[in-house]
Parts: sequence; structure tokens; C-alpha cells
Amino acid sequence: MTVGAVVIGRNEGDRLKRCLTSLAPQVEHLVYVDSGSRDDSVGFAKGIGAHVVELDTSLPFTAARARNAGAEALPETVDIIQFIDGDCGVEDDWIARAEKVLRADDGMGLVTGWRREIAPASTAYNALCEWEWHRPAGPIQACGGDMMVRRSAFDATGGFDPRVIAAEDDELCQRLLKSGWHLLRLPENMTLHDAAMTRFSEWWQRAVRTGHGFAQVADLHPGYFRPERRRVILYAEVLPALTLLGLLIWRPLTVLALAVYGASFWRTREMLKSASAPPQHQTKMAGLVTLSKIPNALGMIRYHWRKWRKADMRIIEYK
Repeated sequence: MTVGAVVIGRNEGDRLKRCLTSLAPQVEHLVYVDSGSRDDSVGFAKGIGAHVVELDTSLPFTAARARNAGAEALPETVDIIQFIDGDCGVEDDWIARAEKVLRADDGMGLVTGWRREIAPASTAYNALCEWEWHRPAGPIQACGGDMMVRRSAFDATGGFDPRVIAAEDDELCQRLLKSGWHLLRLPENMTLHDAAMTRFSEWWQRAVRTGHGFAQVADLHPGYFRPERRRVILYAEVLPALTLLGLLIWRPLTVLALAVYGASFWRTREMLKSASAPPQHQTKMAGLVTLSKIPNALGMIRYHWRKWRKADMRIIEYK
């Protein structure tokens, strides 16, 4: 039995080359799934020896759909699957270390590690990604898209839900947990991510997509993302309503709402300081975290609007 890897991507350019080059020596079977790239991604992947799956462009793209297609393309002899996003390079010894942990416990369904940013201090957006990625090691409830999964657990739970356009990794983790599998984050560096995020518009769209994931996954798993959704309701709905109401009838309401925003900003900035976020970006990062609830709310609204209209859950691209 062997380890196989599934890489997904769309117009990743040099980032995909770094990903495939770092991964190819570590696995016996490598699949690259392309979602309608217009660059040389497909040609490079074939040249490095990967099996390439090109998705039908007439159907909506989702990361979940791409990962499922990659898993289906792996040989039956593969009993462990490493999923990787095409904008991530893989640490040299990650596969061997993670495989050892996964095989040592028959009840372990998934193992992940720490994703890091390749240039965390270059922009506040990259720094924010680095801060978001670094979560405590140990038993977990969910993880990001870079994950090593026991194939029997993956197949038994039905793989990724192709309808979920964001937080599809959280959604899969919830089904794994409900099926009795254990999930673990190792205190090890796993991948090096290249967010390459330089514009406010990119960050905004990413936050909209996050909100869409909050609503859709919570719809599938009631109770999940509850704290995140409550924060969105407070900061993007209740407080703006109080601000407007205060301006119209009683000014102290506006002062109170602005004070809550200020307290949130201050707490976030102190948290970033304690986490050693790049000093030059801490203030902007705290502002982005405070502001993020608004695009999150727009994403949640978009999900419910699509659901009501019975429309396709199409991806929300931010780059």
C-alpha cells in the first residue's frame, strides 16, 4: 500500500511548479487536477510525470469537485491520500513524518500540520494569512485543504461535498468526526503557502467567500461555525443598526456601537502583538479583522440567496 498525492490548481504558474517539484520525490503517485487553466500548468504537470485530470469546463468549478476527481484518479493501491493546494510547496520530509503517525493509529482518519506563508511580512494581507494558518497542535475539529487522509475514511464518508464552495475541508472534517475518526494536527511545518495578496479587493473577496462557507457548512452541520456567525451578526448587522438608530434618535447608541468596534480593534491588535505578527502591519491587520465581518455577512447573504433561488454554488475567486 502506498501514499498518493492530489494537487489542485488554476493558473498557479510558478507556484504550481514549486508545489509539484517539492512533492514528486515524496510520493509514488502524483495527480494534478486542473480547473480550466490558461497558463502552462497542464504541460508542466505532464512533463514532471504527474497524471493530469482536466475538469469539464461546462460544470461549475469547486475545490471539492477537483479533489474528488483527483482521488478517483489514484490507483487502488493507494491507501493514504495527501491533498495539497497548487499554491503550496511541501516540506521535504512531511509525507514520511505524517504517514508514520497516520499508520500508527488505525482510528486516525486525518493528519495535518502547519501551513506557513512564503512572504508573511510583505503585505498586511499575507501577514494575516500567516496568523490565521498557525493554530494549536493536537486533536482538532477541522483543518485547511492541505491534509493527509486515510483513504478508507475518505471513501466511507463520501469524500468532499462538491456543492460546498468554501470551507469544504471543514465540512469533510465534520463528517469524519461524526463517523468516529480522529483528526490530528502535528506540531510540524507542512507546507509553504504563497498568498501573493497585494490588493484590498483580493482580501475583500476572500472574506466574502469565507462568509459563504460559514453559512453553507452551518446549514449542513447545524451548530458549526456558530461563534463566527454570531460575530458577523453582531458586527455587521446589530452594531451598524445601532449606529444608524443613534444618529436618528439618540446619539449615545452611536457612541456605544463605535466603542464596541474600538474595543474589538484593540483586543485584536493586542492579540497580534502577543502572536509576534509583523509590527509594521499589526494596526492594519487589526483593522482588517474588525472590518472582515461586513464581507463575511455579504457572503452569508449570497449563500442564502443562491439557496432560495436554487442556483449553482459557484466559486468566489479572489485572485
